[in-house]
Amino acid sequence: MMLDKIEELRSKVLNIVDNIKDEKTLEEYRLIYLSRKGLISELFENLKAVDKSIKAQVGKALNELKITAQNIYDTKKSIIEDSAKTQETISDYTLPGRVFNIGSKHLITQALEDITKIFERIGFKVYEGFEIEDEYHNFDALNTPDYHPSRDMQDTFYLNSEGKDKRYLLRTQTSPGQIRVMENQKPPVRVIVPGKCYRNEAISSRSLSMFHQVEGLYVDKKVTFRELKGTLDYFAKEFFGKDIRTRMRPSFFPFTEPSAEMDVECFLCNNKGCRICKYTGWLEILGCGMVDPNVFDFVGYDPEVYTGYAFGMGIERTLLIRHRIPDIRMFYENDIRFLNQFK
Repeated sequence: MMLDKIEELRSKVLNIVDNIKDEKTLEEYRLIYLSRKGLISELFENLKAVDKSIKAQVGKALNELKITAQNIYDTKKSIIEDSAKTQETISDYTLPGRVFNIGSKHLITQALEDITKIFERIGFKVYEGFEIEDEYHNFDALNTPDYHPSRDMQDTFYLNSEGKDKRYLLRTQTSPGQIRVMENQKPPVRVIVPGKCYRNEAISSRSLSMFHQVEGLYVDKKVTFRELKGTLDYFAKEFFGKDIRTRMRPSFFPFTEPSAEMDVECFLCNNKGCRICKYTGWLEILGCGMVDPNVFDFVGYDPEVYTGYAFGMGIERTLLIRHRIPDIRMFYENDIRFLNQFK
């Protein structure tokens, strides 16, 4: 008789599952079957009067009934709560989906990577160097004497006082990296040195006190100026476009002799002359030259055996030309409208 009641109640519990659709029907279910005065509790009270010969069997069936009813309650409660949370989160299904802005590399980072890949394709390795340098590697070993104006406090950020034997500074160029490579490697050397540089300059639309450079060096036996010109012409065509024309003009740098500056034809005015190219039809992109023999003396290379060339370019100014950007300060203002143009 007791087992029949348990089986009958189990059937009711299973049949009522589909009717539990909200918090109200769930609570009604709990009160009827699982509460202290519910039907299952009532059967447990009646268990006391069951004959001992079948009491264990009835007790087992009653426990299984309670577990089944409780599982149904817990499952339905979880479904109803999740549904309520979803409805709170999405109140209007006609609204457009959320748009998450996907980040991108900064224009300067993109340019550094592009330039690095161009030179890696023709055998150059990458050396990072140090942003804090000593005077020897930043000036002396680069054939820049102590009376040179670039060594003044007005032009360079020094990090300790004049009185100390060894002064440190924020590097004014990435060229010290070339010296360190040559000090630790015998020729041939073929390396580029990208990174940040610092100079004590007034901030304007054309200059900053912190900027990026990529400098290159190639040293071996019988390296010629023709190789320098061919390398830089290859770079210009890869970076600016296959049809770009280049030219070199004589110049002066303390660590190269002879020295030159390289121009590309102004693609803003098609070489006709405009305000950006100062009506010359050409745009300067880098400085270069054959490594001065005095520099080889500092690093222990025999200038009678080895020759080499070096070059250096400012990334920001190169990008000003490449993308027709009017103000160098725009690179560091973090204006999303500006940065989004170069994703």
